[in-house]
Amino acid sequence: MAKQFTLGKRERLKSRKAIDLLFREGQRFSQAPIRVFYRETGTPGLQFGVAVSAKIFKKAVDRNRVKRLLREAWRLQKNELAQQPRIKDKGLHLFFIYTDRELPDFDTLYKITALILQKLNERLNG
Repeated sequence: MAKQFTLGKRERLKSRKAIDLLFREGQRFSQAPIRVFYRETGTPGLQFGVAVSAKIFKKAVDRNRVKRLLREAWRLQKNELAQQPRIKDKGLHLFFIYTDRELPDFDTLYKITALILQKLNERLNG
């Protein structure tokens, strides 16, 4: 079966309750310039959210660009994580917060996302 490189409606973390619970009870780590929050859930599947501070990027155009680049880097690499049996059974909520003051390029975010996935694999399986 071919890999699905999509980021559909069901894969987006949009529920305010779920996001609040993630920030309150979830675990976190940083891979500069991204702070990662994650929490295993009872429902199977992988849900992902992203945020960029309006205090750091005053213009919505800049915030939206960073979010778009982060979502794209995630979309292309999420299959490694989604194929793990533990995540298929239990599920995972994941949230990225971009904290740097400079506008990133896609290659940088792609590499950082790969490092985040490695670190997340180690934390979930080790």
